Amino acid sequence: MAETKTTPKTRKTPAKKAVASKKAAPKKAAAKKTAHKKAPAKATTAKTRAKRPAAASKAAAKDLRSVAVETSRNALRAGLGVYGMAYDQLLEQLEMLQSQVDDAQGKLNERRKQAEAVYETLVKRGTAVEKDALKAFEDLELDALTDRTMLDEQMSKAKARFDNLRAKVTKAG
Repeated sequence: MAETKTTPKTRKTPAKKAVASKKAAPKKAAAKKTAHKKAPAKATTAKTRAKRPAAASKAAAKDLRSVAVETSRNALRAGLGVYGMAYDQLLEQLEMLQSQVDDAQGKLNERRKQAEAVYETLVKRGTAVEKDALKAFEDLELDALTDRTMLDEQMSKAKARFDNLRAKVTKAG
């Protein structure tokens, strides 16, 4: 291979030796001339070999380019995949939160209905207690309050009615 990469200086050097060797020994000079003729043939072969790697290097460059393009596309796809996975996880978490909110809202609505029912029951009971209290108050004779004995009788009567009402309230409650 060292002979195929000869420069013009190295070609001239064997030619000078060939001239010098012709004087000394003609057979050796002939052998060197054939070797010298083969060198240009090898140089031509080297040129065609040099052309082949250039064509191969163009193909390799195209392959390298396509590999680089594919690698960059795969990197982009990987990034999109990460984004897609994060988006899917976010949607799952939002769905889970939405179901928790729906459950809490359902429980809240149930409690509101219960509270409304308890409130209505309390209003009915309060109305009944109010009627009984007004009835007991009407039974009191305010004119008789000036007389101490009458007042004591009325007070004991009112206390009995309030105790009766209290017993009814504790039984109902």
